[in-house]
Amino acid sequence: MRPLAIALAALAVASAPIARADVLSPLHPLVDAAAQRLLTAEPVAASKYLTGGQIEDPQREAQVLDTVAAAAQAQGADPAYVRDVFRDQIDATVSLQYSLFGDWKVDPAAAPVSAPDLASTRATIDGLNQTMVAEIAHQWPELQAPTCRAELDATIDEVAVNRELDPRYRRALEYATHDYCR
Repeated sequence: MRPLAIALAALAVASAPIARADVLSPLHPLVDAAAQRLLTAEPVAASKYLTGGQIEDPQREAQVLDTVAAAAQAQGADPAYVRDVFRDQIDATVSLQYSLFGDWKVDPAAAPVSAPDLASTRATIDGLNQTMVAEIAHQWPELQAPTCRAELDATIDEVAVNRELDPRYRRALEYATHDYCR
């Protein structure tokens, strides 16, 4: 199975809800949404690769940061905190895209030959952004607790196993979540 097909299948699985009985940590929904968002890196990179688009898109990034900050404000969460968290998320995703482009450059046979529509993938990303902001607002006490770091580390392990993240995606998840606990 081609890597893009695997990524698309993973994205479909990523969209499946996890039963609440399976959730071991209050941070699980937030970390899982962050992982799902990272899994969109390959379809986005494939679209950009095939269309000659740039990996970094400062206009889109600014739009995302403004949108999540406004949503945070509306839900009673700290907009500056949410901006920081999403800056990390964006940077982790961009690093994955650069890595994928690098793989495809040195191994053209592995390069994608098709990609989903970028607009539909971005709609998925926007939905995950909303989920993440809602979870940050909901889990604010947990994110401020002294036990947050241990809880977060265990949750990253759990999500990485459940989502079958390879080492590259796991490192990206660790980076994307490294500022969650304050």
